Amino acid sequence: MESTALQEFTDQDHEQFSEQGYLRLGKVFDQTEALQQRIDDIMLGKIPCETMQFQLDGATGEYEKLAPNTPGHKGATLAYRRITGLEQDPLFLTYMQHPLFRQITRRYIGEDVSIFRAMFMNKPAHQGTKLPWHQDVGKGWGVDTTPTITVWTALDDATPENACMQLVPGSHKLGILNEGHYTSEEDQAKHILPEDIIDLEAKAGEAILLNNLTLHRSDVNPTDLRRRALSVAYMDGKTRSLKNGTPYPMIFGQRALSPEAA
Repeated sequence: MESTALQEFTDQDHEQFSEQGYLRLGKVFDQTEALQQRIDDIMLGKIPCETMQFQLDGATGEYEKLAPNTPGHKGATLAYRRITGLEQDPLFLTYMQHPLFRQITRRYIGEDVSIFRAMFMNKPAHQGTKLPWHQDVGKGWGVDTTPTITVWTALDDATPENACMQLVPGSHKLGILNEGHYTSEEDQAKHILPEDIIDLEAKAGEAILLNNLTLHRSDVNPTDLRRRALSVAYMDGKTRSLKNGTPYPMIFGQRALSPEAA
């Protein structure tokens, strides 16, 4: 299902997002193919990206057995699981500074907005990593506040067959279940009923707004088709790392990054 692209974020959109914990924004950017090509070029080492962090996909599908996510390209391959630091690329930065995202972040965060990460997520054909049920919370991420919203964008069609995201609408109203990020089996049994789970299908280029407390998961991809996506977690510009107190890349407001300088 592909929704009509929103031109502005209305009170009705706010009400739906507040109730469901997610909202389809539609295909808000007209350069999906350029984003697809750019991420492939980054994976293949055709674009300098020494300070981005790369993580190769694992062979077992088990999250616990993944190689670390560390700075520097790990070789020309389309089998990376995760790449972070995409705000350093002018095309991806232009996308994450889209006027609609500015409207949304101004409503929920304010004028000065940073990002925890601009992250490429990949489930290569017949690969991918199983992500357990979780919420995207602050302490689990090592930040001093819980980021409120994420814009998730499909770079390929996401379907139940190729392990699209699953979520529980309205589960953000439960609040933080575990500040360590993952959801306990006890809470899963209590709050994640099979009849409440939906498959978050999306067409390539479609953006979806997520509340960071909405319970979600994904599985391995058993198909011949890869499933690529971009996830950008927006947060208050005052947010700092719990480890060393450093700030995060500014996307909107004072000292915001510029595509011309990226």
